[in-house]
Amino acid sequence: MSTSVATRNRLSRQTWQFTEDVRIQATATVVGPKEGEGPLGALFDRVYDDMYAGQDSWEKAERILMEDAVNIALEKARLKPDDIDQILAGDLLNQNITANFTAENLSIPLMGMYGACSTSMLTLSNAAALVNAGYANYIIAACSSHNATAERQYRYPTEYGGQKPPNAQWTVTGAGAAVVGIGGDGPRLTHATIGKVMDLGIKDPFDMGAAMAPAAVSTLMTHFEDTGLRPQDYDLIVTGDLASIGYAIAKDLLQKEGYDMDKVYNDCGLMVYHPDQEVFAGASGCASSATVTYSYIVDQLSKGLLKKVLVCATGALLSPVSYQQGDSIPCIAHAVAFEGGK
Repeated sequence: MSTSVATRNRLSRQTWQFTEDVRIQATATVVGPKEGEGPLGALFDRVYDDMYAGQDSWEKAERILMEDAVNIALEKARLKPDDIDQILAGDLLNQNITANFTAENLSIPLMGMYGACSTSMLTLSNAAALVNAGYANYIIAACSSHNATAERQYRYPTEYGGQKPPNAQWTVTGAGAAVVGIGGDGPRLTHATIGKVMDLGIKDPFDMGAAMAPAAVSTLMTHFEDTGLRPQDYDLIVTGDLASIGYAIAKDLLQKEGYDMDKVYNDCGLMVYHPDQEVFAGASGCASSATVTYSYIVDQLSKGLLKKVLVCATGALLSPVSYQQGDSIPCIAHAVAFEGGK
């Protein structure tokens, strides 16, 4: 790449600027019953009333969620699997098995990506970069999570009935997919800021909001510094799944750094469920930011009700082995900037 092209596309080693007309061609969201009962229920493309989604295991149910999201997004974009150059996808399960089986069934070349709950914007930022650079015409960015599969892997099977503290979060059962390409009427992707791994020494696997908040703050501050934008330049800024605990911490930390987020800041972990739903501190999981972004946010951008949105998805990069061995929780956040369609 020549210096001139690199300068146009790269504001810093963390922030990219998409110089081509990279746009969302279509999105789709598929969720479980609790999510369908939440405030965004009417915006989701498919709501299953059964956590098993008609399958004989929760893991297979999660695959159905992702496959459905991809197929619905393709249908909306009027494309076939053969039209897609790659699928960039990830989930919370060991070896990204949901993404792997989904790509196998769809016969689309796969780039498996793991960013824990930040995977929605990790896949979308890389999809935009590949399309912007001309390496692909169309790419699908997808991710999923399932409350019961995540509980089994990271904590205890739901049958165990383990009690959780109030600062715990509820993993969203759902999947989101976006088709990314050049041109069209959909929301434009303008920038992406890739986060650094942050670790402030928190070891409690239930306290993910507090653990992830500093990573979100780091990425947001980097984005503002690299682009020269301020929070007030956006109509809405959302973090991924900090929920009530991490949201308050991030807002306070940003305020101390001189960034007033009062009028524009929300968190996807607070948007998925009603306050009276029993979800502890709020939502988490790859599908937390994916289902909010690919339903409500894209809808508002497409209708012109929002003009500029920044989505900063957050992820706790722990594993059952690492925290059982006493390691603290490293976290990361990735941000993508959207502009209204048409």
